[in-house]
Amino acid sequence: MPLQVLPGLVVPDAELSWRFSRSSGPGGQGVNTSDSRAELTVDLSRVLPEHLLARAAERGPTVLTTQSSDQRSQLQNRSVAGERMAELIRAAIAPPPAPRRATKPSRASKQRRLDVKRQRSDLKRTRRRPGRGRSGSSPEGA
Repeated sequence: MPLQVLPGLVVPDAELSWRFSRSSGPGGQGVNTSDSRAELTVDLSRVLPEHLLARAAERGPTVLTTQSSDQRSQLQNRSVAGERMAELIRAAIAPPPAPRRATKPSRASKQRRLDVKRQRSDLKRTRRRPGRGRSGSSPEGA
């Protein structure tokens, strides 16, 4: 079955490379005898157009592999691995985010920060023992 990545992008079944092995996940006694773990590999250079392949190559390798051993059956693990692969491909070909514009803190946010600092300072000042100076030593101990 082909892998639907986006409405206009489908990875043909011939380009999906499946491997199955015994899983250490759920399955009871059957986990020792059945190959329920599914591993899916796709070479993006064979399935993506040039402009999307260039974008994917900037972000990482062009051969993607994912696996699933979460479910008890091979069929369910194949489905989960396929969904994970579609997500990986979508992330690889997603357009870059808009560049962040540097901003300065607003006057109100600066004032709020200073007000909080002043409140905290006042609170700590009320916790001091009487007669303590700024340096932390008492005047009579000098």
